[in-house]
Amino acid sequence: MQTVRRRTVLRGLGLSALGLAAGSCGIPAAKQSADSCVSTDRSATEKTLIFSNWPSYMDESDEKVNGQTVLPTLDAFEKKSGLKVTYTPDINDNAEFYAKVRDQLGACQPCGRDIIVLTDWMAARTVGLGWIQKLDHAKIPNVDQHLLKQLRAPGWDPNRDYSVPWQTGLTGIAYNAKFTKEVGSFADLLSRPDLKGRVTLLSEMPDTMSFMLKLTGADPSKFDDAEWSKALEKLQDYVGTGHIRRFTGNDYVQDLNAGNIAACEAWSGDVLALQADNPNIKFVVPEEGLGIWSDNMLVPNKASHKANAEALMNYYYDPEVAATLAAWVNYICPVDGAQQAMEKIDPELVDSPLIFPDAATLEKAKAFMALDTAKAKLYETDFNLAIGG
Repeated sequence: MQTVRRRTVLRGLGLSALGLAAGSCGIPAAKQSADSCVSTDRSATEKTLIFSNWPSYMDESDEKVNGQTVLPTLDAFEKKSGLKVTYTPDINDNAEFYAKVRDQLGACQPCGRDIIVLTDWMAARTVGLGWIQKLDHAKIPNVDQHLLKQLRAPGWDPNRDYSVPWQTGLTGIAYNAKFTKEVGSFADLLSRPDLKGRVTLLSEMPDTMSFMLKLTGADPSKFDDAEWSKALEKLQDYVGTGHIRRFTGNDYVQDLNAGNIAACEAWSGDVLALQADNPNIKFVVPEEGLGIWSDNMLVPNKASHKANAEALMNYYYDPEVAATLAAWVNYICPVDGAQQAMEKIDPELVDSPLIFPDAATLEKAKAFMALDTAKAKLYETDFNLAIGG
């Protein structure tokens, strides 16, 4: 098994940057529907598939063929299906990619891709705008059989008619045991005197505000404007005390590893990657619960190989294939049965709580409420003002 790799994209740039990229021109994104934007599937005659994903989100081999990195599970899919896949890790953050495709999808034009992978809040936006094709569940039986029950019914796509999770992650607390004792809750993280100035929170609004909502007694998966305002005031209070050193994207990992900070809000995949080299890095399920998110496979309007895309989705929900992928990317595997398959793939990872969290852990996880375009921009403006962004 190769050295642990994981996505190094700054997730925290996502929604904040979107507020600029999508709103700067003042032109609302054009909505579409299945009736107004009809797509034609040519999968029966064209054995190709164009797949855009995030960097370091596909298993790789040390082997190279003609100077190209080998992607074992994807190569196996090509041989099994007879399809030729053009795979490009060109989604560097949600906002940047949205800006790249919004004009085409808003005008019912092809964006040049059959599968795109977007994080929940951006996936919700594109589905809400009618830019995504409805999936044929008869062609993805593995998904229906093996998708974890906790991921089956997000509020923005309750029947998974448009989306299939690629990988999933948790947001919680990480701390460096060399420099501090255990930090068991966000209340402790943000109030313990010994942590003042040695704490970071995430610059992505849904992650950090989920915990502010929890701290004020609200449910981050369903809240109103009054609850939002109360949680925002809580955040402003913490910022005003100087307790929070800064707000970060993935760059918190260097500071945590080096001891420049003692504890932080963190993503599970980052922590697992750090633990490979530094056993002092610990991940905690906070007393307030966890945040949970997925990056989702979607078939955009005018993509002409939907059935081929569904074949790939179905393939990656085979538990053995899913385990092989999970062993490399180190995020939560959304496929039930992959943990058993991991016995053969990499026994050391079978009991990893950050790849295969137990049901009790997942029950403590809440996803952030899906927002429409106007509400997202309003809340993001509030958040940026609160953190001084």
